[in-house]
Formats: sequence, structure tokens, C-alpha cells
Amino acid sequence: MSGAAPGGRRLVVEADGGSRGNPGPAGYGALVLDAVTGEVLAETAAYLGTCTNNVAEYRGLIAGLRAAHALAPDAAVRVRMDSKLVVEQMSGRWKIKHPDMRPLAMEAREIFPAGAVTYEWMPRARNKHADRLANEAMDAGARGEAWRPAEPPAARTPELADPEPLPETPAVGWGGGDGPATTFLLLRHGETALTPQKRFSGSGGTDPELSATGLAQAAAAAEAVAAAGGVAGIVSSPLTRCRQTAEAVAVRLGQEIRIDEGLRETDFGAWEGLTFAEAGERYPDDLKAWLATPGGDTGPTGGETFTSVARRAAVARDKTIARHAGRTVLVVSHVTPIKSLLCMALGAPPSAMFRLELSAAGLSEIAYWPDGGTSVRRVNDTAHLRG
Repeated sequence: MSGAAPGGRRLVVEADGGSRGNPGPAGYGALVLDAVTGEVLAETAAYLGTCTNNVAEYRGLIAGLRAAHALAPDAAVRVRMDSKLVVEQMSGRWKIKHPDMRPLAMEAREIFPAGAVTYEWMPRARNKHADRLANEAMDAGARGEAWRPAEPPAARTPELADPEPLPETPAVGWGGGDGPATTFLLLRHGETALTPQKRFSGSGGTDPELSATGLAQAAAAAEAVAAAGGVAGIVSSPLTRCRQTAEAVAVRLGQEIRIDEGLRETDFGAWEGLTFAEAGERYPDDLKAWLATPGGDTGPTGGETFTSVARRAAVARDKTIARHAGRTVLVVSHVTPIKSLLCMALGAPPSAMFRLELSAAGLSEIAYWPDGGTSVRRVNDTAHLRG
């Protein structure tokens, strides 16, 4: 069972630490976010003097957990760090051999009750906020000053707020302890008129409906999902093509659909409706930069970055796990959010987004275990479309 009290708050801690020299002048940075809205609730950072990168990373983790505990001692906490060492050691999958790390790990574990904290690795490119805080602390230390926040914490993604209250149950889906996995059946929507033309079709364009082919694909997916059985809930992107696909399954299963804004497709800005070649002709420099830094701050011209999509997809994931802990959920979404969830589950870098193929109405599957572990069971299964 989770160590969080029933109805307790769900928080996210992002932490980092660094050393300029390893060992050398070091510092850490951490922030606490509301897991539902994405709002930044607290920031903390400090200069540590001379130590190693790993010590600094652990110190960042401890500071982040203490900040979260000060806000809500009964919270369920999801820690995200780009340190594979810290994540694997704190998850219990790697042994802690270095004597300097053991007391730090013990200190981190004592902040919250057992089972209240789980860990997730994320690429460095997605940990920029905590990295910036750590570097600010090291810069301040070099000047002989204490770190001070540049400005009050602000809502990172206020549009992700869910007006529907969450059920008064502990977030056992990503709390600790034993128990069944929460399984996501990830279904990409069926074809629209733009799909076979391979045109950018995101959340900033015309919001096309399913074509006749797309409706047939949605019906085939509904039959496949119904035949497999076991789906306890359906959640969908708000865009028309996803809602139509989800409705085909909902009618077949006799279930309701919950809409989550975090599952909408990337806003492709000025590229909406263009082919890849057309975007390259009109915006060659922007397209080149976007392909070179898929997990960075570069997005389509006037559009949204993959980092932003991944963050809101992670919020949608955590809300869905909390609602359907230990059960199977059908998640109907688009290429980018589904690829983001797959990359996060695999611990793959953002560049892997361009190496995954997702067909219209293709099914993928991820299991999320109560100890924070993940298992990708299938990717882009289209067998139901070949019958």
C-alpha cells in the first residue's frame, strides 16, 4: 500500500546537482510541482562547497523532498531526475556501494513514510529548471553569496488544471509497495483526410474529423479492445478525431469517456496543414533546429516544443494512474503524446521520438507498476486493421 494518506496531495519533485570539477565547486537545485496542475509550488537551491556530482545530486533530492514535506507531509510524491544512479538506487534496483552515498540515501528515505515516494528517470534536456537552479547556486557560491530565487515560483502550465475533482483515494498507482500494474492501452486516432497526405495536424489547426477510412479503423479498434476485455476506463484527447475514435470504443463497451487536455497533439504553429517538405521549404532553419533538438526549447515555428508536450502528457498519465490504479485504461491520443509516454517508460532520450512509428489506429501498451517501474509490452500493433 502507499504511504500517503487517503485523499493526500500528489506532488512532483524535480531535482539536480552538479560539480564543476567532480569533485569541485558544487551545488544543487530542486523544485516542487503540483502533480495535477503542473504549478511550481516551491524552489530551493544551495552552494555545497567542494564535492562530487553524485553527492550534489543526492543533496538536491533531499532538499526537494524536504520542500515537498513542508508543503504536504501526507503527499504521494513522484521524483523526476536525470541521474540514473540516484533513481535506480532509490528505487532499490541498484545497490548503494559507495560509503558516501549510503547515509544520503538513508536521509532521503526518512523524509516521507515508506511507499510515499517513487522515482522516474528523465533526460537531462527535460530537467532544465532544476539544472538552472543548481547552476545559479554554484554561481552565487563563486561570488561568496547565498542563492536567492530570481522571482517567485509561477504556474508552469496552468492550462493543465482539471476542473473535475479527483476521487478521495490514495495515489497507489505510483505509490510504493506490492500490487497489480496499471495498464495503458494507447490508441492513436484513426485517419483523417490529412493523415495519408502526411501533413502536420496538431492542436492549432483545423481539428479535422475522421475520414471514412478512419471511422472503419476506429470500429476495428473497438472490436479488438472489446475482444481483449478488461478495460476499466476510457480517457481521450479533446480533439475531434480522438473523441470520435474513443466514442467507437465507448459505445462498444458501454462506457463513458473522460477528456484530458494534456493528451492533445502538439501545436505545430505555422506548420499546421503543411507537409514535411513544405515546412522545410518555408521554414528551413526552424525545421533543422527542431529535428536537431527534439527535447529542447525549439519547437515548430510559432508552435509548441516536445518538452511541453511531454510534461503535460506526464501530468495526464499521473492523473489517470491515480484514478484507475491497478486496472486497464484505454488512452486515445495522438502521435506526439503517445511517443512521449513510450519514451518516458523506456527511459529513452527525446531523439527516440523520431525513431518510433505509430500508424493510425495502432495500439501500444505500457504497464506502470506500484514501485515506479514500467514495462512496454507492445508498440504500434495494427493486427486488428488487417482482418
